[in-house]
Amino acid sequence: MASKITGIRHRAGLGLSSFVKLIIGIFALLGVASPAFAHHPSGGVISATFMEGFLSGLGHPIIGFDHLVFVISVGLLASTVARGFWVPVVFVSTALVGTGLQLMLVDMPIVEIVISASVLVSGILLAKLEKPGTAIITVLAGIAGLFHGYAYGEAIIGATAVPLAAYLAGFTLIQAIISLISFKIATEAIKSSVSYPDFLRLAGYIAVGAGMAFMAASF
Repeated sequence: MASKITGIRHRAGLGLSSFVKLIIGIFALLGVASPAFAHHPSGGVISATFMEGFLSGLGHPIIGFDHLVFVISVGLLASTVARGFWVPVVFVSTALVGTGLQLMLVDMPIVEIVISASVLVSGILLAKLEKPGTAIITVLAGIAGLFHGYAYGEAIIGATAVPLAAYLAGFTLIQAIISLISFKIATEAIKSSVSYPDFLRLAGYIAVGAGMAFMAASF
């Protein structure tokens, strides 16, 4: 009986600790949400060389916190479904299409709102007790990729072919690396757990907080 009570207290302590970390994380995200949309690695200067384009492409999904949260989230979500490896592939591929739409001057509405909503929805799916379906996650990744990629394209409009190609290679590479690392880590955690890992749910709560903050900042 005593050991059972101790176990309950231990789980309660872990829950409280996670909750505190969640609150700290959300407030930290709220603090950076407003400047997160001014995320041009080159400070708005058009890349002129291969290296400038490549480094700009590498940096955009990282210093753009809304993009970074979703790229991580899509990898974590992919780990919860069968053949999830293809979910990040879909996201990265449609991001290239979205950038192409920006470069062709196609007008896509409410881009920042949709990007923020994608972060929010990914968090909700991660935080749910039930595993989301493969189709739902794949559709989310595909649609989100179009809008995230469209936003990436703004930083490279006007560049010549060489830095443009380097930019595309840079942001495609970094997104693939981040999402697949997230996917691999979460996949191993799920294999070693008898239930839905707590860290995935906590990541979902943080993504929900981030998505809400980004939504507020986009209006």
